[in-house]
Amino acid sequence: MTKLLIVNADDFGASPGTNRGILEAHQRGIVTSTSLLVTAAASVAAAELAASAPDLSIGLHADLDGVDPDQIGDALERQLERFAALRSVSPTHLDTHHDTHRHPRAFPAVVEFARRHGLRLRGHARMRVCTKFYGQWSGETHLEQISVAGLERVLADIEDLMTELTCHPGYRDPALRTSYDAEREVEVQTLCDPATRAIVARLGFRLISFLELPGVTARTPA
Repeated sequence: MTKLLIVNADDFGASPGTNRGILEAHQRGIVTSTSLLVTAAASVAAAELAASAPDLSIGLHADLDGVDPDQIGDALERQLERFAALRSVSPTHLDTHHDTHRHPRAFPAVVEFARRHGLRLRGHARMRVCTKFYGQWSGETHLEQISVAGLERVLADIEDLMTELTCHPGYRDPALRTSYDAEREVEVQTLCDPATRAIVARLGFRLISFLELPGVTARTPA
């Protein structure tokens, strides 16, 4: 049976280099969706670039770092309004920077926000989330994990019928202060490698975006 695979690039809008890498990984590679960090300086440029990628579904990458748990609802509403101002449509899905919505004190408010706005929330739907395509842990870089062979190993372990694979492609950029730097460029190379698309097909996956899921539309906000 064919398995559905959404490849979602986080951090759209984080920096010009990140924007360029994500767009390339979509146009030349297997990225089908991305999540817009509306609080970042390059979010305006990201929204403008999105006009050249109509098949790329774009969600909200909410930044809740440092937000008081009692203020999470308000912070999410402000970021959703910012998203609508940048995109003129609603996000196709919702996730959070550094996956902060998984924290027990944040989770209820984020779930309620997602329910109220009809947004599919990462990890809170009938879809497995796979975060193993990541090239760093314990403070050390592991490029083998984000190589073509590494991605093949990750995908080969997936048995679920519907999966979101997270990724972080991009190009080095002084505007982005992050420890996950060189790894982003390797991700771009892997995601765009013709062998990767062949592996996806051979392992029985069909690439889709959030827009192709039932009940998901990029609608104009009320």
